Amino acid sequence: MGLGTYENYRRAPPDMMKFGYDAPEGVEIRGRYDGEFAAILDRDALKFVAGLQREFRSRIKYAMECREEAKRSFSEGASPGFDPATRYIREGEWTCAPVPPAVADRTVEITGPVGRKMIINALNSGAKVFMADFEDALSPSWENLMRGQVNLKDAVDGTITFHDKARNRVYKLNNQTAKLFVRPRGWHLPEAHILIDGEPATGCLVDFGLYFYHNHAAFRRTQGAGLGPFFYLPKMENSREAKIWNCVFEKAEKTAGIERGSIRATVLIETLPAVFQMNEILYELRDHSVGLNCGRWDYIFSYVKTFQAHRDRLLPDRVQVGMTQHFMKSYSDLLIWTCHRRGVHAMGGMAAQIPIRDDPEANNAALELVRKDKLREVRAGHDGTWAAHPGLVPVCMEVFSNNMGDTPNQIQSMKREDASAITEEDLLQRPRGSRSLDGLRLNTRVGIQYLAAWLTGAGSVPLYNLMEDAATAEISRVQNWQWLKYGAELDGDGLGVKVNNDLFGKVVEEEMCRIEREAGKEKFRRGMYKEACKIFARQCTAPTLDDFLTLNAYNNIVIHHPTGSSSRL
Repeated sequence: MGLGTYENYRRAPPDMMKFGYDAPEGVEIRGRYDGEFAAILDRDALKFVAGLQREFRSRIKYAMECREEAKRSFSEGASPGFDPATRYIREGEWTCAPVPPAVADRTVEITGPVGRKMIINALNSGAKVFMADFEDALSPSWENLMRGQVNLKDAVDGTITFHDKARNRVYKLNNQTAKLFVRPRGWHLPEAHILIDGEPATGCLVDFGLYFYHNHAAFRRTQGAGLGPFFYLPKMENSREAKIWNCVFEKAEKTAGIERGSIRATVLIETLPAVFQMNEILYELRDHSVGLNCGRWDYIFSYVKTFQAHRDRLLPDRVQVGMTQHFMKSYSDLLIWTCHRRGVHAMGGMAAQIPIRDDPEANNAALELVRKDKLREVRAGHDGTWAAHPGLVPVCMEVFSNNMGDTPNQIQSMKREDASAITEEDLLQRPRGSRSLDGLRLNTRVGIQYLAAWLTGAGSVPLYNLMEDAATAEISRVQNWQWLKYGAELDGDGLGVKVNNDLFGKVVEEEMCRIEREAGKEKFRRGMYKEACKIFARQCTAPTLDDFLTLNAYNNIVIHHPTGSSSRL
């Protein structure tokens, strides 16, 4: 969808709204009015966001055009690789700004959406960092986004509480809490409820701008020891996009009157093109960087998307594409060497398992998988790791603490010079494994259930003892698409059949019956499973692969309210 086609979104029926948002000239708010939201969307905050949009929109548009050009090149047979023009950066002797003492120790980071109870539990979890997510773990409805901004402001102020009426329990912050990082949306996602000069705002500039404007002073005073706020930056494909973020940070610092380099960010390396630009990305953000992270689920998704026109790049079942695959191990090792050479954190990937409360044996087996994964990461040289559930924090913390001793990170002690020999061929090696009908079924079942939850407002969904977010749903979608596109043979279960639309249609029908049985008729009836099934099946069978599942589905959760931006009704 183009940035200017907001007329296509759903319109809300006239309501009893009596107030409008007090927006500056050229800014129109089309989301539902709420008094708490209005405190976030005040005139000065909107002026700040509009200033970012107006200064950087042409550069963002050009960056997205460059993504399309790269995609065309890959579809014509090219492969991503190291850029000869930036060899001087890769080989140069330079380092990023020193890591702030406030976040020197990031051994375990917990991630999750910006719901009120989630924020409190995550900050209290015992993790060193909580990454509050406006991206893959959040369905970007107006209510979720604006309520999330309210919640984060209360969290930074230290006043956040939550009354669980069902349990008659009040949640509040402990005296000691995790450090807060915030992940805005990627460059590609619009915010259709906020129009700036007649076109939807860039989603990440809304997320970043509102949070920074309202919280930078309190954060620096209470959490950052004079620095901050801290961010995670997703979905970038090259250093051009990192440079835009660096300029956004500099503009924000200048506007706020704080010193250059106050804002710090970790970039997720979760696209295949970006793995060849890690040095360049750090270089562009060198005054604002605190490292890189192995966003491994999105990275697998990006591998398929990058090679969508290459029939010789079919992935095996997604459960087989782990960090022991050569191309995945090479990516992780190169990230560690690059980060430590430049003096910043090399963060490990997500442990997606969740506690299995009603089956101790299965729970112990799941925790053992987490231990093995985290032991691999810490021994490889990672400085910390991610967990999706508070119940995993003690396990992850134990593994890292036992193997790192008293040091807060391994930046100086694990240089990984051996990884300097990693080649393009290592990073692009074809994954090994088999494909099965069970894999096709799992992809379909998980994709439909995740999308159904996303359409009803949940972006982080527990399914089959794993926490699924948009990244894992994307793997399900693009793998189905790839297998259908090229008639992949299911060789892993002895069937030998090839995937085609007839087989897929039968799988969809049968998995929908299974979903209904597992969910129960009433939940199935109330949920949006049928709508999700249509969207997911359409994307899996489309002749051309959609770039993002959520970008296509976004139209279904946008509701425009018929109010002027600054009018008061």
